[in-house]
Amino acid sequence: MKIYTRTGDTGDTGLFGGGRVQKDTLRVEAYGTVDELNAALGVVLATQVEMPLSGILQRIQTELFELGADLATPPDSSARANSIVRFKEHPVAVLESEIDTLEAKLEPLMTFILPGGSAAGAGLHLARTICRRAERRTVTLARAENVSPPIIPYLNRLSDLLFVMARFANVQAQVPEQKWLPKK
Repeated sequence: MKIYTRTGDTGDTGLFGGGRVQKDTLRVEAYGTVDELNAALGVVLATQVEMPLSGILQRIQTELFELGADLATPPDSSARANSIVRFKEHPVAVLESEIDTLEAKLEPLMTFILPGGSAAGAGLHLARTICRRAERRTVTLARAENVSPPIIPYLNRLSDLLFVMARFANVQAQVPEQKWLPKK
């Protein structure tokens, strides 16, 4: 099987549950941004980020694949769509637990910090911003079409976790955070 199909050469794409839509529809924008986030996490993993972050990131990548498949399958799709497992609510509680565990190991944040630091920390900050965009795209989609209810809270909490993970990665790498100091 070849990687190219030529079926999207006119600007449309196939949804997982069947049917074709334009590549710039709200649904494609939402799951495409989730895919971009997943790729950004792959870049972070390539920096040889240490445990426990690497394990968390690998699990999140799998969850994002499931979330993306859900977004790529409209609820009213054909029988093929019934074969996908819809995104479940349980991951949100797991994300919150991980936030609490990692945050307990960090100095309290008293000021804004600039995104950056170590390669892993900077990559996680970038992933956080992509996650926020995925959330915005999904909120827009949810105003127009049905979206599985746990998806938006998951993306919201995931961006919080990615922020804490960025801070934690910088601590692991012994790279100090750069405080934002507004001009006076």
